[in-house]
Amino acid sequence: MFRVSDWILNALWLFVCSALMSGVLGLAALAQDSAGSCRQALALGLDVSGSVDAREYRLQLDGLADAFDDPNVRTALFALPHAAVEVLVYEWSGADDQFVLIPWVALRSPADVAALQDQLRVTQRRATSPGTALGHAMNIGFEQLQTRSECSKLTLDVSGDGKSNSGPEPKFLRDKFVAAGMTVNALVIGADAPGFGDLRQEEIAELSSYFRVNVIAGEDAFVQTALGYEAYAQAMSRKLTRELQTVIMSQRYPRLDPLRHRVPNTELPPRLAGPKQRAHRTTVQRASKSFKLGLINGLDQHWY
Repeated sequence: MFRVSDWILNALWLFVCSALMSGVLGLAALAQDSAGSCRQALALGLDVSGSVDAREYRLQLDGLADAFDDPNVRTALFALPHAAVEVLVYEWSGADDQFVLIPWVALRSPADVAALQDQLRVTQRRATSPGTALGHAMNIGFEQLQTRSECSKLTLDVSGDGKSNSGPEPKFLRDKFVAAGMTVNALVIGADAPGFGDLRQEEIAELSSYFRVNVIAGEDAFVQTALGYEAYAQAMSRKLTRELQTVIMSQRYPRLDPLRHRVPNTELPPRLAGPKQRAHRTTVQRASKSFKLGLINGLDQHWY
């Protein structure tokens, strides 16, 4: 003989199993999405044209490696553990001398950063032409960023110590970055300290104006300056901190809401219509509601 108490227990058991199964599947999907998400793709283009000597080349690569040790950079880099920053490093000089030093790598942990730093510090300079093809450098960065369309923000970061003197004019390329939703920032490097006199401030002001008018593009674009390669590491640290902080999002993953999943019907059979039966129905409904709210509150505590 069918008993109401047995029906209540069966209904609650089925509800718990259904809700937990939905929660497990939802959390598994959430973890999978979280592990593969990318909040920013950052392509770093380093100037190795004829104006950069061997010492300045070393200061540039070692300076980039050192910049990733800056506490502010580390804080910004790992501010969203579930959404990594992906980095690519390439060199540019003449029209045919663009070369990728470090392909796209996701920086999810200090170990990932250390591996990138080690690679930068052991890189040796290649033979290149003396030209300064800034437009070609921007095109390479654009093509590389197009492969990271899954990232929330796409940023090209170009370092340079002179104006373009070959290839396409940079100013004619800016619109396509804006149209693609990309940002182009610049690190302008002035001359090292001279033996006598010092016109570096005037020179770097002129070069910064050139990059501001002809190179940078997109939302929150800016020019960072370094008074010589000796100051490159500090300037890169400031620039990386600023670039990474612009995308510290208040993003949350979609709320996992068990109320939207199908659960067993807690209504009693129509024949149970008396006062005692209505009391059973109310008890079941309250238990169901309490369980749902408790599950939601538990998810809020663990996933936000």
